[in-house]
Amino acid sequence: MIGKPVNEQAIEKKQAKIHYFNHAQTVKKPVMKNLFEFAEACLHRPSIDEKLALSHYARHLLLNGALDLAEDRPLLPIASVKFPDKPELLAPRYMPARKLTTTDGVTAFFHAIAHVEFVAIYLAWDIVYRFRGMPKQFYQDWLRVADEEAQHFELIRNHLRTRSIDYGDLPAHSGLWEHAIATADDLLARLAMVPRCMEARGLDVTPAIIEKFKVLGDDDSVAILSRILTDEVGHVESGSYWFKFVCRQKGFEPEAKYRQLITHYFKGGKPKGPFNREMRIIAGFSNAELDWLETHGNENTKYF
Repeated sequence: MIGKPVNEQAIEKKQAKIHYFNHAQTVKKPVMKNLFEFAEACLHRPSIDEKLALSHYARHLLLNGALDLAEDRPLLPIASVKFPDKPELLAPRYMPARKLTTTDGVTAFFHAIAHVEFVAIYLAWDIVYRFRGMPKQFYQDWLRVADEEAQHFELIRNHLRTRSIDYGDLPAHSGLWEHAIATADDLLARLAMVPRCMEARGLDVTPAIIEKFKVLGDDDSVAILSRILTDEVGHVESGSYWFKFVCRQKGFEPEAKYRQLITHYFKGGKPKGPFNREMRIIAGFSNAELDWLETHGNENTKYF
């Protein structure tokens, strides 16, 4: 998140350039150079391919010192954010069965994951766009997250295409974005509910899913999910870092504030366990926070 080695920065620059130029043939090179102009475009233009290209190009500009971070663009309300026409959004109870023991179930599972990663691109750009006046590193961190979520989505969409299906061919639900709407005016609430709750849940459930695909001999699925899991630890860690940073700024005790915000915003009061303590601690959770979560967690939580 802060102070990466020079060789790692060079690798990131090369990767960002590759990801952008992979889209350069299908999307016109943008003339914009301002971070918040990129954010506004990614949130208010529904084209999937354009969103991916802009995410990669903004990261490419940042890593090469060519991205302007001036906060001089007006802030549009979250209600103006635009999504593609597909997939159809339905209530969670109407989602296709996602049993990993059937071909259709595996396809439905990856379509659901594709939707999670696609909405995660919006969530990362929205935290950049909506919360102004933060340190430069805040915007650098969440742009990195937006770029990585775009990479995740591309990996899964390509995986779906090998199964003769594309993103949008199955229904999805809007639960993740509802958390963004609920926390549009409160950065601490956004950090508590998105990276430190919904995204952190991936740290709990993904390792077991990876093991299931290993048993099935599905090496491609294992590789994709392992890559995503590695990145998600860093995303949750960024959420933890900035949550504590803002708490210190505002004079809040972080653990108490986290309990208060989760209790207020999470339906049922707490997310469901079991929790991956090892990964969550790496990602910035304290033992006290995990002890609290493990006490009478909500047993009916749906994450995707």
